[in-house]
Amino acid sequence: MSSSETFNATRTTGAEAERLKRLATYAAVAVAGTLIAIKLWAWVATHSVAMLASLVDSTLDLVASGLNLLAVRHALTPADEEHRFGHGKAEALAGLGQAAFIGGSAAFLLFQSLDRLIKPEPVHESALGLAVIGVSIALTIALVLFQRYVITRTRSLAISADRLHYATDVATNAGVIVALVLAGLWGWTAADALIGLAISLVIAWGAFSILRGSYDELMDREFDDAERARIKEIVKQHGAVVSLHDLRTRRAGHRSFIQLHLELPPEMTLIEAHRISDEVEDAIKKAFPDAEVLTHQDPAGVEMIHSFTKK
Repeated sequence: MSSSETFNATRTTGAEAERLKRLATYAAVAVAGTLIAIKLWAWVATHSVAMLASLVDSTLDLVASGLNLLAVRHALTPADEEHRFGHGKAEALAGLGQAAFIGGSAAFLLFQSLDRLIKPEPVHESALGLAVIGVSIALTIALVLFQRYVITRTRSLAISADRLHYATDVATNAGVIVALVLAGLWGWTAADALIGLAISLVIAWGAFSILRGSYDELMDREFDDAERARIKEIVKQHGAVVSLHDLRTRRAGHRSFIQLHLELPPEMTLIEAHRISDEVEDAIKKAFPDAEVLTHQDPAGVEMIHSFTKK
């Protein structure tokens, strides 16, 4: 999911978001299980390494989606005394697990494809394989579209990671179609191994992308520049706020955390400062409904005074 997509997302919060995330995990597991069954049947019939690549990919999809199902369920557990910020990072941990499984599958397929390239074998029952891949593509596209809908409303890293490798499945399945046509119908056996090799590289890239997103969340990476600029704009729109500093942001699963210091007129009373702080927090929460917002009130100019006394 790109930055522009996340920035413009219409997010859903509360029970509806939890319901959508659970539905997405159940749908992914169901689709992966179905694809494994029909691709196993097709691989036994065709002996195509490209079909084997697609079968292994779907098998790992099932493992990854199973991890997602458990991770999302745990991430939605409310905060408790031992985890005051909730359990949202369980999604990022699931992403690391997915990256490991997918990376392993890429290595396996790489060696299988190289072996088939050295020792080519004919492909059988191409028509059956083509029919199975056609069904696979239809099911996968339907799942990816539903996952995209859920991501725009929940901003779930786990569902986003799941969508990424199912989206690559569409490309890999298209590659299998090409392999079955070239190797099975036209007799160019090397095409099967070459396309299997290409699929392994696509899967490896997907593993790296998932790893990078999970790492960013676990390391508390800041919001992107557009979102941080939006927060600053919201704060400065309040007439009583002089300025702000020390803006800090991070994400943990479906939750976001925003912290900042408000600079207010020095003569303002504590009660008035507290009221303005509440108004600023409410305005930020309207733009970022999944966020926990924490503000600290400083008299305007305190940063300049501190820097002067340090000298």
